[in-house]
Amino acid sequence: MAATPAHSPYRGRIAPSPTGFLHLGHARTFWIAQQRARQHLGTLILRNEDLDRARCRPEFVAAMFEDLKWFGLEWSEGPDSGGPFVPYNQSERSAHYRAAFEQLKSAGFIYPCSCSRKDIQQSATAPHAEDGEPIYPGTCREKGVQDQADDTTAKVQENWRFRVSDGEAVEFVDGHFGPQRFVAGRDFGDFPVWRHDGIPSYQLAVVVDDAAMGITEVVRGEDLLLSTARQLLLHRALGFAPPAFHHCPLVRDEHGERLAKRHDALSLRALRLSGKTPEALRANWRS
Repeated sequence: MAATPAHSPYRGRIAPSPTGFLHLGHARTFWIAQQRARQHLGTLILRNEDLDRARCRPEFVAAMFEDLKWFGLEWSEGPDSGGPFVPYNQSERSAHYRAAFEQLKSAGFIYPCSCSRKDIQQSATAPHAEDGEPIYPGTCREKGVQDQADDTTAKVQENWRFRVSDGEAVEFVDGHFGPQRFVAGRDFGDFPVWRHDGIPSYQLAVVVDDAAMGITEVVRGEDLLLSTARQLLLHRALGFAPPAFHHCPLVRDEHGERLAKRHDALSLRALRLSGKTPEALRANWRS
């Protein structure tokens, strides 16, 4: 997978996950992504991030296409329209993720970890990152190379983590929020890239797909600012030229809480059924 040349035309993406009905916050971020692609006379693609086997359901996939089109979103490449980088469903791209995983493993960037989430949360030395993830205390970091064999019979419960360099600052300039700086070991720790059941983490999958699909700018919510620091480390380890990033302020409810898929009343489906129109919903947004 070659990195995207700096002179390539603009390529943006919208990447919903069909684990529930899309809400107004998704719509606003996706609308901004579409506007930025159009401003740059670029291409917008739709990627279906359906790796969560337990929560992704066919009815949510069908609703995703229906609701996005109702809202006025248009894409040039995607699961329903094809394109030069098929498939656009993450569930069909396992070979890409496995190749990246093997590259990271052979280069020594990752290591197996037998700690459960409960183990990490109960560790007295594990503070939490800004995005709520517990910072891994490094319990399994020093495992020897001999323990890194892909032994699926003896190590079925081991996940794989990316080893960060404690104290290293990861900096980037966000298209909306400006200069950002996160310090490895303080703001985030060694993070998962591969689950014991053979599923890549969100961090690895989006890095691999953004590089493979030639994405030049990632537009998404501000809750993923810290994820960008992790992903930049993966881009570097895999030899990819990273895209630019533009994080959008989150849409919040009347209590100031960010919208989630449990906010059924603000799902695009519920808003449409209540008689709202996309034009009316967008009228209150600042440009």
